[in-house]
Amino acid sequence: MLNLTPRYTSTRIDELPAALQLLAAQSPTLARLYAGRGITNPEQLEISLSGLLPAEQLHGVTKAVDLLDAAIDKGQRILIVGDFDCDGATSTALMMRVLTKMGAVVDFLVPDRFKYGYGLTPEIVELGIETYQPDMIVTVDNGISSHEGVARAQADGITVIITDHHLTTKATPPAEAVVNPNQLDCHFASKALVGVGVAFYVLGRLAKQRRTAGKSTVQVSQYLDLVALGTIADVGVLDKNNRILVHHGLTAIRQGRCCMGILALLEQAGRDPKQLHAQDFGFVLGPRINAAGRMDNMRIGIECLLTEDWHTAQRLAQELEQLNRTRRQVEGEMRAQADNIVQTLAGTASSTDKRSIILYQDDWHQGVIGIVAGRLKETHYLPSIVFAPADKACTGDDDAIKGSARSIAGVHIRDAIELVAERYPDLISHFGGHAMAAGLTIKRRHFDGFVAAFNEVMAEIDDEVFAEQKLTDGPLQASDFSLWFAEHLADASIWGHGFAPPIFDGVFEVLSFKVLKDKHLKLSLRYPDVQYPIDAIYFNFDSAAWDYRAQQVHVLFELDINEWNGKQSLQLMIKDLAVVAAA
Repeated sequence: MLNLTPRYTSTRIDELPAALQLLAAQSPTLARLYAGRGITNPEQLEISLSGLLPAEQLHGVTKAVDLLDAAIDKGQRILIVGDFDCDGATSTALMMRVLTKMGAVVDFLVPDRFKYGYGLTPEIVELGIETYQPDMIVTVDNGISSHEGVARAQADGITVIITDHHLTTKATPPAEAVVNPNQLDCHFASKALVGVGVAFYVLGRLAKQRRTAGKSTVQVSQYLDLVALGTIADVGVLDKNNRILVHHGLTAIRQGRCCMGILALLEQAGRDPKQLHAQDFGFVLGPRINAAGRMDNMRIGIECLLTEDWHTAQRLAQELEQLNRTRRQVEGEMRAQADNIVQTLAGTASSTDKRSIILYQDDWHQGVIGIVAGRLKETHYLPSIVFAPADKACTGDDDAIKGSARSIAGVHIRDAIELVAERYPDLISHFGGHAMAAGLTIKRRHFDGFVAAFNEVMAEIDDEVFAEQKLTDGPLQASDFSLWFAEHLADASIWGHGFAPPIFDGVFEVLSFKVLKDKHLKLSLRYPDVQYPIDAIYFNFDSAAWDYRAQQVHVLFELDINEWNGKQSLQLMIKDLAVVAAA
């Protein structure tokens, strides 16, 4: 049997929170799912926009709004400085769309990751001055650590507003306004807003202020398609506030009330907007937008989200599709090399006590290191950091290499890197990020020193953190094995990071099986009291672990709907499997 941990341990309806017992009478499975995710009251599942936290709770929002309001009235030149990922792209597009509709004179600039790196650096400020001569700079999804960039802008008399969501333990830069739920003196009740969520709040508050004053304004909620995309693509924690934002953005796209670029990207992916789910933001749309910043320049992605012309949207979506294919190819080559290195290291005596995977190669591509780190983390369940040269032409000992880190539950990766920086001040040039993902820059000659220092920090963490815990929402009832329930479940909530998609387990009889393309296991299964066979698929399964005589299997699975030739059928997506009985 599989070693699984129940997400919710009670089995009886009368043990559920009282407020969920009415729901349990209709669907015990759904009530159990919600209880396992900390829901004790149906109000926590509220999806009305009126349930959003008030903007006034955000420290600095009033100052930021007053400055923006005055800048629009005076016709001052506003420059948005974004980030080169999907959150940065959606934040920039949102600012551009809303401020333009309000009558602002506004342009945007996104640092080319290969030339300038991340954030409001002095170099980006100088490029912005040279190109746009701004009176005001507004950062989105960056800036909370940009002390030098703020100083450079202010030296030229430029007003700076920072909107960001990244963590910091340092004093905020002395910009004219700083809005970030994670800054030290902010008491906003949700710390889970991503960059586009912060931008939405600032613009929503600005729109309200201008509406009250009888000035040109716009309904900012009509752009929630961008907020939903950025929130899921940036793996924002889906607390109640974020679930509301994503729900309304998803609904808008399903109804065709969204920007041309999103519809064009869905067309490229062969996806029907009416059938879109929250996870598709992360797996379908996000990678295509991100490909611009990873392989070329994020400007293509932002322009795709800004265009009002369908043919332009299709052309840009096609460019993004091509960049994404290139990204997949580069990523595949790097992953194969990384796997070989990890295998080689696994054979060394010193590998047994390793608590991380940290890799670097001179020819690796900076734009893909985050994805490769994420794959290594998933495969080996260890915090993983992948480095590449900051400039492929410069790979000397004193040249910079950039790392992208991905973590496991229980290891706050940004704080771990900060601990290394505090203990060994000469090792790390720059760093920043979140609990689960971070970025850093070091000199190439410091690589081995950093590996040793990071593993020293990991050695201080309890052993159980590194033992992967496989959670389950338990067994399904026989009546749950239906298309109706699978559809109902998919739409019952916004599932994702911090509000985990439902995953179940059960023991099934094996009716038949097929191995597809030497790496996928397709099964036909029987479950007690279900009158028909149940299809199941296990992608990329370990063929060595499969017993061809299997009669019974214990399966960890997600419910899915398979569409083939216009017909829908229920399908189990297997995540883990153990043979219970064999002939």
